[in-house]
Parts: sequence; structure tokens; C-alpha cells
Amino acid sequence: MVYSAFFSPPGAPRSKGRATILLFDVSAVLLTSVLLAGVTGVVGAPANAAEGVSATTDPVPAARSELVSADAFGAGRASAEMLPRLGGRALLDQLALLPTEDVASFVDAHPGSVEKILADPPSAASVRTWWRAVPRSARHALLRGAPGLVGNLDGVTSSVRDAGNRAYLRAAIAEAERELPALGRAEHADAEQRLHMLREIEESLVTAPGQPERTLLSVDTAWPGRAAVVVGDLDTADYVSWMVPGMFFTVDGQIVDWTVICQDLYDEQASWVDRLGRDDPALADASVAVVSWIGYRTPGIADIASLDLAHDGAKYISSAVHGLEAVRSGDDPYVTLVTHSYGSTATMMALQDGDVTADALVLIGSPGSAAQSVRDIGMPSDRVFVGEAAWDPVVNSAFFGSDPGSAGFGAEEMPVAGGEDPITGRELAAATGHLGYFDAGTEAMRNMALVGLDRGDLVTGIPEGLPTRQLAER
Repeated sequence: MVYSAFFSPPGAPRSKGRATILLFDVSAVLLTSVLLAGVTGVVGAPANAAEGVSATTDPVPAARSELVSADAFGAGRASAEMLPRLGGRALLDQLALLPTEDVASFVDAHPGSVEKILADPPSAASVRTWWRAVPRSARHALLRGAPGLVGNLDGVTSSVRDAGNRAYLRAAIAEAERELPALGRAEHADAEQRLHMLREIEESLVTAPGQPERTLLSVDTAWPGRAAVVVGDLDTADYVSWMVPGMFFTVDGQIVDWTVICQDLYDEQASWVDRLGRDDPALADASVAVVSWIGYRTPGIADIASLDLAHDGAKYISSAVHGLEAVRSGDDPYVTLVTHSYGSTATMMALQDGDVTADALVLIGSPGSAAQSVRDIGMPSDRVFVGEAAWDPVVNSAFFGSDPGSAGFGAEEMPVAGGEDPITGRELAAATGHLGYFDAGTEAMRNMALVGLDRGDLVTGIPEGLPTRQLAER
């Protein structure tokens, strides 16, 4: 039995759309992990850089009625001595009153204050209210002076966050390149590895001709990093699929390939929108977005048996989804959480705690969680789909307390073994092993795409659905 994980060592060539495969013995991993008692880590908040975006563009063309004067923030500008003592919404209000150069100077002099906001941010709804009240000139000042802050606040629109995060990433890469030659041998290797990680994030944003633009929704430039790249327009998409990875996924090793997989899912969904939209009014001219999310530190061999990182993941995925809900309030998209391996455990923890909700949930290669049924995670049984591939040693393990694929859990089975598509007649490949679910052309990808479009009734094996003969004739 083997665990297949994407692995792209620095400098290794990439094939189009697929990474090199590295094989792990999962049974050995799990056994070793139990013996090692789970070493954990905490993902740091981004260090901030003072590089801005062009003042000639307005990344958020907000309605004039949403803009208010700085007086709306209350008591006016705090003293320079007082600012470092503030936090949360109070500090955001004060930063919005500063000119660009003062914002940048404060961030440079007090990076811990910004890190504190990002480690424990105001609610996404509060951030949304704040950002909409910030005058247009102050928005530009914040983006130029504190791009990493604005770019990583859930509750700000993704187009603005992309502008901030790209500037922040460029500054981090430039700084790392400047510092690298002067470092001693001991520090050089770590700095070089971090620089490689930053360049991988940059590469994940590159698109081929005809592909939708990608946005950098979040980025943590401190090793081991966190990042989220959106394929499609998150601010307008009718259907949003959030891709949550599991163990052994890192920004440095997998952000490019995870984003390629998200592009594949986007393409699959776009194809189904085109076909089904001819008969389904809900899908006519519908738009989709897929989020390549490595927004938490996933476990490795030493800490796979611990749930500490799953708790972190639950917090981060909740905050990310709340950010979307806040920005799209009144124009809510259909949100599907597509979760794999340890990522499914983290997501079920968030759902069980009531920290987040979703319209649909996909659990693939899942080692389970404390939730014993769909009722425990607050989801209807016909909106939760479980995929289990042959030769995947993690499924049916109930390693973290439950087996989502068991009849008692109450979820829908999502076939992944391959066969003929009942609608298109095309041959669907089988998913094999712990990561085979994500290969383009598999039954797994076909079914995940349909679940993300609120057409779980068309998942292969579902006994009742739309008449397929009429669709097949198109």
C-alpha cells in the first residue's frame, strides 16, 4: 500500500499539469506517527513589507455612496506613541487616517502590530464594514503602505487582496534576492529554500492562453508559508469550490500543482455548465471559481497522529469562508468544500463546532473525525459526498474517530472507480491510491465538479436524477 503525493524538488522540470510522483508507505507513516507522539507547529502571520501598488489604478471601484469621510472613524488620529498599543479594528481605523508614507513607516517600525492583527483579526463582517467606510484615497494609502495587511484580511474583496498580495510578494522576493548573497553558509540554505517557496507562489499565478486570470487571495511569506490562489473570479462567481488538501502538502512543494488541479476542476465545471445550462436555468451562463487553498500547515511524518494542526486548519478555513460570505453578502454563491485526507478532518471539525457552514461537502481519502454522522456536522445527507479509492490505505481507517464512508455516517457515496459517463458516454478513469482522485478525466473529478455545481443528483451511481438520455443526445 502506498501514499502518492506530489513532489517537485527545486529545479526539477514540471510536466504540463502534473508533478513528479513521490511514494510513501502510509502504514509506516501512521505507525511512526503514533510512536512519535505528534510534534506540532504554528503558522506565523505574514511579516509585512512596504511596497505599494500603482496609484493610477483603483482596484476597488466602490460606489460613492459607500465612501465616508475619515471623521466617521471617531476620535481622529491617535498619537504616534499610542498606535503600537492598539490592535484589531481600532488599529485598522487609525491606519486608515495616515498618509501612505506614515503607514509604511509604521509597518516597518512595528511589524508585530500588523502580525497581531493577522493572527487574531476582526471578524470578516467587521472588516467588510471598515473597508467600505475607508475613503478612496485612504484605500490607496493602505495598499501602498501595508499591502500584506490589506491582502490578508478576510472581508476585503478578492480583487483588492490580489493587488495587495502581489505587491507584498514582489517585495518579499526582491528583499530575499538582495539579502541572499550576504548571508553566511548556515543561513544561506534556509533563505534559499524560502526564496524558492516565494517563487513557487509567483509561478502558481501564471496562466496559459485562454485560462481565466488567477488571484492571490492570501499569502504568508514566512517559512513554511501559507497561500490561496483563485482560479476564476471569486467576487462574482455563482459557484465556488474550496479545495482543502491534507497531509504532506506544502506551499513550497505543492502550490503550483494544487493550482493546476484546481484549473482542471474549473475546466471540468465550465464544460458541465455549458452542457447542462441548456436545460437547467440555474446553470445558464453561470460562472465558477475554484480556490487552491494551502491556508494551513499540513502535518508531516512527525505530527500526522496529532490533531493540533487540524484545529489550526479548522480556524483558518472558517475565517476564509466567512471572508467570502462577508464580501458576497446578498449575492451569495453556492459554496462547496472539497476536502482531502487530513484536510477533511480539519473541515469536519470546523463544521461540527459550528464555525462555518457550506452548501455541499466532499470528503475524499478521509481518516474521519470526532463527528459520527452528517448530523454532527450540521449538513443534510444529500449534500455530503464521500469518495474512497481502491488502494487508498487511509479510507475506512477511522483513524480520527469516524468512517465517513460507513452507512451509519449517512453521506452519499461518490463513485471513483471509473467507467462510462452516463451522460456524455466518455470513458472515465479510475482513482487509485490516496491522491488519484485528482487526475483529470477520472470519475472522481467528474463527480466533484457536479457536486460543486449543485448537481449532486447527476453523480454516477445516484439512483434518481435528471433524465440522462436527453442530455446524452446533445
